[in-house]
Amino acid sequence: MVRERHDGSASRRRRGQGELEGLVLAALRSADGPVNAGWVQERLGADLAYTTVVTILTRLLAKGAVTRQRAGRSFVWEPAADEAGLAALRMRKVLDGESDREAVLASFVTALGPDDEQLIRALLNEATDEPEG
Repeated sequence: MVRERHDGSASRRRRGQGELEGLVLAALRSADGPVNAGWVQERLGADLAYTTVVTILTRLLAKGAVTRQRAGRSFVWEPAADEAGLAALRMRKVLDGESDREAVLASFVTALGPDDEQLIRALLNEATDEPEG
């Protein structure tokens, strides 16, 4: 991405880590199966270095957002979950980082609208009705 500076010369806009992670995850979700870092780089454009793509994939692996498996001398990557699963992972990480889980959950639940509250109740009832296996 190129933008013009105040002096009229061009410069590349530096993308934030979260933005790059989102772009990489979107590329992985569009794939038909596991893909290598080169495939991801091609989808994101030539202005993104291969090493940057590998760094972002490695960070996403550490966060549990992607999985990888060995394919020859390299790796192939895929999302660990769909968008809803990744959002749930982020929510759990935030909750895990708090010292008073009960207070956080209570605050979250009391701030829900009636439709979301009913949905949560239904999901909890469904979860308790399922046999453990």
